[in-house]
Amino acid sequence: MVSIEDVYHTAELAKIEITEEQAEKFRKEFEKIMDYFNILDEVEEDVEPTFHVLPITNVFREDVEGECLSQEEALSNAKHKEEGYIKGPRVVE
Repeated sequence: MVSIEDVYHTAELAKIEITEEQAEKFRKEFEKIMDYFNILDEVEEDVEPTFHVLPITNVFREDVEGECLSQEEALSNAKHKEEGYIKGPRVVE
């Protein structure tokens, strides 16, 4: 199926030099890869795609509204504040 000439051609396209032993090793490996593709070709095409093998449900809790922090509490740990907001470093000069 895969010839030594194919291996040398692929090596030439990849701009690598290979020895005869390496070429034979690669030929055998290419054969195995091609055999695997032949197995994949036998898979039915009308199989419906699935994202999860097992049925899953949402494991998150309900989004329930809670108490908000006051502005003073939210800014209490901010290193730099200005006019009631957190002041970040300048990004654009």
